Amino acid sequence: MSNVTVIGAGYVGLTTATCLAHLGHTVTCVDIDEAKVGQLNNGQVPIHEARLPELLQDGLSKQVLKFVVGASQAVTASEFVFLCLPTPQGDDGRVDISAISTVIEEIREVIPPGSTIVNKSTTPVGTNASIQSSLQRDDVAVVSNPEFLREGVAVTDFLQPDRIVIGATDPEAAQRVISLYDSIDAPIVNVDPPSAETIKYATNSFLATKVSFVNALAAVCEAVGADIESVTRGLGADQRIGSRFLQPGPGWGGSCFPKDMQALVRMATDAGYQFDLLRAVIEANEQQFERIVAKAEQLIDGSLEGVNVTLLGLTFKAHTDDLRNSPAIEIANLLIAKGAKLTAYDPMVESPAGLPEEINLVRTTEQAVARSDLTLILTEWPEFTRANWGALRDSMTVPRVLDARNALDRSAMVELGFQYDDLGRT
Repeated sequence: MSNVTVIGAGYVGLTTATCLAHLGHTVTCVDIDEAKVGQLNNGQVPIHEARLPELLQDGLSKQVLKFVVGASQAVTASEFVFLCLPTPQGDDGRVDISAISTVIEEIREVIPPGSTIVNKSTTPVGTNASIQSSLQRDDVAVVSNPEFLREGVAVTDFLQPDRIVIGATDPEAAQRVISLYDSIDAPIVNVDPPSAETIKYATNSFLATKVSFVNALAAVCEAVGADIESVTRGLGADQRIGSRFLQPGPGWGGSCFPKDMQALVRMATDAGYQFDLLRAVIEANEQQFERIVAKAEQLIDGSLEGVNVTLLGLTFKAHTDDLRNSPAIEIANLLIAKGAKLTAYDPMVESPAGLPEEINLVRTTEQAVARSDLTLILTEWPEFTRANWGALRDSMTVPRVLDARNALDRSAMVELGFQYDDLGRT
């Protein structure tokens, strides 16, 4: 087993460090946040991620996992150094890799000869070569190993991946990184670094395209009288297409899809290709937010000015506490601009920090829907599916529900006396 340093303790870094320790490696995870490092060394996980607390506690108790501040000291005995650093999107759509550059400058003189730097951060094509150039070390290899972790099931995705992508110019370095995953049964995609870097962006962009397609298809179903669930059942049965990511919703969001879509468009433009298809997908997603608001206006048959609107769900998807680029927040801002009065509840959002100040955040579904003129379901939390909608109806001023996740049984809601609308179902 190997000595591994993971630099960065965010979603990707923390999952990577914890799972590598679970696989039997000795792992040191580095972060610049002293409070977070102390919290993690005490077994406290600052994010909501299934199975992560248990694996973290196990790694700490077996003394194969620890957290420190300061990369330069951490890497001095490392065989592998994983870069799991933030790569935010700049105003021009390009990816900011300054955090990576800073770390490389910090460790390049102290990283041991024969070690391997593994870039797991989502970075544009050419970053692998840029890291190698900045290192100025012929005795240290650089390998791209992009992550494909979904928030909420990141541990499962790490330990049971669809594939492991390795991008390297040095075949021996590639094999060393592959050996870290020996106990994982998954196909290895061994390619050159530019291809590995492109695979990450291509994956997220294709999935976002699939989501936007089914959202548009739901609108078509409404227009022609077809049923989206019947259509996607037939569509997904085609093995060339598959059934995953064919569930209509309020739009895509999160920390990856928006940033990666814009980055791929920017990279293509810089290389001389106009990626109009992806531009159209991005525009279609913006239109989906507006379409949800238009459906809300249609359901109340009038203006939203002064209407008491309840938002059930604020995170960008269920089973995570992440509000970044959440469709629910985008829709909330559009509703606010229309003059709606918003009350919201999400089981994982306890503080109004990061929310528009016009949102009244409450702590239960019952509190949220009380005296509601219109309720929107924007995140597919099981709590909303299991709710007693008959009892909730009686506390509403008007029993209206716009189900932007198709989470509820349409016939049952109509039978309960709700004015009910959803996406593409007949």
